[in-house]
Amino acid sequence: MKDAELVGAQKTLSPVLKAKALDNRLPDPILGDRYAEEAMRRLDPDYDKRRFGTSQIGLAAVVRAKAHDDWARSFLADHPDAVVLHLGCGLDARVYRIDPPPTVDWYDLDYPNVIELRREFLPPREHYTLIGANVTDLTWLDRVPHDRPALMIAEGLVPYLTETEVRRLLTSVVDAFPSGQAQFDTVPVWAWRTSKWDPTLRKYGTRFHSGFNDPAAIADWHPRLEYADEAPMNDSPVLMAKAPANIRRIYRLMNLMPGMKRSTRIVRFRFGPRAGHPAERLYDLPVHLQGDARLLGPEGEQAGDLLDLRERLRVGPDHVLGHVVTGLDRPVDGVTLERAVRRGRR
Repeated sequence: MKDAELVGAQKTLSPVLKAKALDNRLPDPILGDRYAEEAMRRLDPDYDKRRFGTSQIGLAAVVRAKAHDDWARSFLADHPDAVVLHLGCGLDARVYRIDPPPTVDWYDLDYPNVIELRREFLPPREHYTLIGANVTDLTWLDRVPHDRPALMIAEGLVPYLTETEVRRLLTSVVDAFPSGQAQFDTVPVWAWRTSKWDPTLRKYGTRFHSGFNDPAAIADWHPRLEYADEAPMNDSPVLMAKAPANIRRIYRLMNLMPGMKRSTRIVRFRFGPRAGHPAERLYDLPVHLQGDARLLGPEGEQAGDLLDLRERLRVGPDHVLGHVVTGLDRPVDGVTLERAVRRGRR
């Protein structure tokens, strides 16, 4: 099975993979993904022999991948027991670049024919599962554990889904896990509506199906969902530092055009504990950490349920919260406490 057997949006994995492969040839690459170069050669042996075959114009997609990698590494450093949902994974070698610890269960999901390509081109590893399914058929969620924090990565996927599909996917993931992070990229409404004339998308017989002028407003879809931040892409400092000079000039000119600088938005959301999770009941209780590291209620009285939680974890107060705040009288929010409690379990 080769590139010719992919259809529609699946074919867009080829130019993204090519961009990562060519990046690996730079003296100081942005991503440095040797797997991309090897997989691209097998997917299309002559990919770099055609006109513009070695152009680095696609480096913005490499910047996007690095932003998602950096966010994923940060999340897994704080949640080494996480479940990773890498949706619309294509032939991206993220699990090999990040190399998570064996306490992380990583799931790569894409259409069955794409997953077959992954099996052919990329090596297996422990605690790593491939799922061949349509991401909008949410029965795949039944195949992953739901008892740990989740990291959802959907690089280059969301624009190819309708807004209804995006909402259903995101809210279902939030509902399924006690806490976690969702990171993906979106395009604005104008890019969605004009995508049927986009020459690259037309080449691959596909188009966008959704756009968001204010992706931060997606947080309104679920009460536990919170917008965190955005990473730059077309004007990224790493792009301007590492791209060849001619490519930097092209992107600087492109960014002068209205809307182009934010023609893709790389965004990150977090979601807190769900009802029934041990930290859920902490949200409405003003918790303070005193100099002796005791947990106190709003009037200074001991909060019994919090002390019971600490005792059930069989750790002392310094173990639970001392690594966050030591010897200070200041509020500790529920998310911080939840993270501390999780570390206390280990």
